[in-house]
Amino acid sequence: MTDALAAADKPLLRPFALLADAARKVLPDDILALVARLGAASVFFLSGRTKVDGFLHITDGTYSLFAEEYRLPLIPPDVAAHLATYSEHLFSVLLVLGLFTRLSALAFLLMTLVIEIFVYPDAWSTHLSWAAILLFLVARGGGRWSLDRVVGVR
Repeated sequence: MTDALAAADKPLLRPFALLADAARKVLPDDILALVARLGAASVFFLSGRTKVDGFLHITDGTYSLFAEEYRLPLIPPDVAAHLATYSEHLFSVLLVLGLFTRLSALAFLLMTLVIEIFVYPDAWSTHLSWAAILLFLVARGGGRWSLDRVVGVR
């Protein structure tokens, strides 16, 4: 049953139900997945690019940030700098390609959680929006326009 039919006996809800039905037809999950993949990838890839010079040479400033500002527990700063930098590059490329989409989105979701808890706890509104996009990708996958679909990953 569509939202419009369910709202037929509630005149105030009818316009919203019609809008929801139209949006569902115009914006299928495959388009939403593509936009979510590209959006999340761009945020994390650009973050990764700020940590390097050239191709993947981690800057001294990055090491300093992880040692002095981020101070993640349980992980030495130099290891955390490498993990974050390479993860942001690798998983971003995988998201753009739509390859191992769920794994990549889950990796970024965990990274977002670590950032929220240990680094920037006041940035919860930004991190919540990232989490919403990433949770959609974990739940629904990369969509029709992904390499996951080509190689048979669901």
